[in-house]
Amino acid sequence: MRLNPFGGSRRTERANAVVTGAGSGIGRGFATELARRGGRVVCADLDPEAARRTATDIATAGGTALDVECDVRDAEQVAALADTAERWFGEPVEVVINNAGIGRGGEVIGAASLEQWHQVLDVNLWGVVHGCHVFAPRLRAAGRGAIVNTASAAAFGVAPRMAAYNVSKAGVLALSETLAAELAGTGVTVTALCPTAVRTNILRDADITDPTTARWGEVMLQWTGRSPDAIARTTLDAVDHGRLYVVPQVEAKLIWQSKRLLPGPYTQVTGLLERLMR
Repeated sequence: MRLNPFGGSRRTERANAVVTGAGSGIGRGFATELARRGGRVVCADLDPEAARRTATDIATAGGTALDVECDVRDAEQVAALADTAERWFGEPVEVVINNAGIGRGGEVIGAASLEQWHQVLDVNLWGVVHGCHVFAPRLRAAGRGAIVNTASAAAFGVAPRMAAYNVSKAGVLALSETLAAELAGTGVTVTALCPTAVRTNILRDADITDPTTARWGEVMLQWTGRSPDAIARTTLDAVDHGRLYVVPQVEAKLIWQSKRLLPGPYTQVTGLLERLMR
């Protein structure tokens, strides 16, 4: 970690980093950007081939990376990931990116199956809970480091027919805020990433059963989507400045401010717009 001339440290430079969901999308963007900043990166993913591709590409570009298969739904696997990373680094982990996630939606509450709820919450929320549970004590003991949790503008945007996804991301945001308060003064920072559309495979891979919801997602990607690499750079720069919230797109900021200033009217307008789209 390089010293910051403005005080503190630039946590994301030459850092020992662990990234979950590193096989594609935002996770791959984080892994490659951390490597560009001179860090050693453990690339974890449920898909071992995807993790290996990311690690191989980093190594080909002159960086240092290790691929690890990890299912973040399993707390024991996340603990094993932390142990593997520390053995490989030969010293403590400094940056943790809890990024693994899935997309599901398209049905209203009551029509969406409970199985769908469990699938989404197990990965998107419990995966981040496991990451924080395992890594936060280690970073606290080391007295330095950073945790980044990938939430979403869905955490406060409450789009209809995306309830499980919205709830999972709202939970990640609340978890991040709570953890930031608990780690205040320890030398460890927490950052919650809340983007809108990012050009990843999440929509292609997601189980979106409603055509209108899927089409709206495609429109958002086309008109406002940013690349995973750009999101990763913006977020890591914010980590270096110790920021809790990263809301990287204009529309995400508008949603954030509207919801906080006028929560009741915002929700009513959101429902009205959703009905007009049908």
